[in-house]
Amino acid sequence: MASAVWKGTLSFGLLAIPVKLYTAARSQRMNLHQLHKVCHTRLKQPLFCPQCNRQVDRSEVVRGYEYEKGKYVVINEDEIKKITPRSSTVMEIVAFVKQEQIDPIYFDASYFMLPDKESEKPYALLLKTLEDSNRVGIATVTMHQREYTVFIRPRKNGLTIHTMYYANEIREVAGYGRAEKDVKLKPAEIKLAEQLVDSLSQDFKPEQFHDKFQENLKALIEAKQKGKTIVAEHQPGPARVIDMMEALKKSLANAEAQRQKKPAKLHPTGSEHHRRRLAS
Repeated sequence: MASAVWKGTLSFGLLAIPVKLYTAARSQRMNLHQLHKVCHTRLKQPLFCPQCNRQVDRSEVVRGYEYEKGKYVVINEDEIKKITPRSSTVMEIVAFVKQEQIDPIYFDASYFMLPDKESEKPYALLLKTLEDSNRVGIATVTMHQREYTVFIRPRKNGLTIHTMYYANEIREVAGYGRAEKDVKLKPAEIKLAEQLVDSLSQDFKPEQFHDKFQENLKALIEAKQKGKTIVAEHQPGPARVIDMMEALKKSLANAEAQRQKKPAKLHPTGSEHHRRRLAS
């Protein structure tokens, strides 16, 4: 079983629920390393001190905050422990809010919360209460040397936690969200766009989506290991500027044609797709 990333107590009023957190999702990517072009040896980045002009052992490493260029405040582990707040062991729910009030932009990392030994009943009580009230709990928890505000929400008969981006971490981009006064949409354009959305609407099935680049990369590596080559992906040319109404009509027609066809099987993964296209 996976290792817990946090263990402590979930505080719900006077109710204390021993819980554990487990990472809920993690990106899976094939990483390419930097190699020496001459001998294909992997290049390393050793810990090197330019002042002492030598490599240093990890036991010599301390942490520090740079308050001016080249000047640091050194922080040791004992000092870190002294300033660690109560939320490092106690996750206290401070509020409950309606799910629809939370903009998904505030969601960061996700964790599964499991009850610890003999705490299944209070865990189930909180889960049932959140489901019935359509509410999300907001709590604070300290882990990885940072205090997070987290959302606690019911999901598939369990409690899932999402760390929250703070308001000052949400970036602002000039011009975003500002209505353009000069843009006027015709009723016919809106109607066609709505019809296109309707024709492409379906139930969300996450298993249908995949990282095609990573799958193509895996196929490329497998092909090169076998001394084979692959056929390059078709790259579209520059987009032709056409009338928006014409584009909407053609898009709608294509969508309708696809929908009338016999339901197709799921598209083969990129790896399978490329293996079929291998050229000796």
